Amino acid sequence: MAEFDVIHQYGKELEERVRLRTFPLAVKLLKQESDIPEGAQRPMKDFGYHLATCQGFALSRRDGMSVALLLEDMWCPESVIGYGLIEPPQYFLDGYHHYPVGIQSLEAGRAWAHQFPRLECGKYIGVVSAPLTAANFVPDAVVIYCDSAQLGVLLMAATSKDGLEITSTVSKGGACVYSVVLPMQNGNYQITLPCGGDRRFAAAQRDELIFSLPFAKMEEFMSSLRFCNQSSYSLPFKTIMKPEPPLPDNYFVMGKLMGMDWMVADEQAKDRADK
Repeated sequence: MAEFDVIHQYGKELEERVRLRTFPLAVKLLKQESDIPEGAQRPMKDFGYHLATCQGFALSRRDGMSVALLLEDMWCPESVIGYGLIEPPQYFLDGYHHYPVGIQSLEAGRAWAHQFPRLECGKYIGVVSAPLTAANFVPDAVVIYCDSAQLGVLLMAATSKDGLEITSTVSKGGACVYSVVLPMQNGNYQITLPCGGDRRFAAAQRDELIFSLPFAKMEEFMSSLRFCNQSSYSLPFKTIMKPEPPLPDNYFVMGKLMGMDWMVADEQAKDRADK
């Protein structure tokens, strides 16, 4: 199977297995203009206006559009700084970016600014996003907007191979940066909250969260997602609002080992739970 066919199949499987409402995103940082994929729309050139990066992502995940934003297309300075397109100004580093709105002191503003994720300055000139099902480029990161139930399925897959829980840096802002830059830097999974800009300007919904991962982990992740689905960990979850609900057999084994003898000794209770 050709490389793009594999990428598109990953996208289709994610949509079907996790029941996503919007397209999972392929996101790539661009090093030169010749890296812009064929067919990608440029906001200033093709629309005549600038876009925030979250708006470009929204066009990709909702409308299926491939969108490339270079510096001259961008409206939000956080992605410009986070993607390393320009060195952050001293104003940013001194803590003024969120002070006094959202940050109570310049000291706190400086602390936030200095831990803000940033790629190497000058390495990239822009970013492109497209649905994973249609991307004609190999992404750096896969970005998935999901609800909490869908996130549970994604996390089960992410942790099923090594059993290690996911540790994420969660911020009030810069969703387009945290969801892309951190997976590229640390090679791991990331959970991100849609920021105020994503909600106000790109219509991210109140129940949406963001799960992302470096594309290099996709083969392993999709294998784990299939395993979890085959193990009956899939959507929709059946709601069971009754006493002593049915549990997997290993829960009863654990109960007995922990002295919860009523979970296994009362076979009638277990029979009731199985019905």
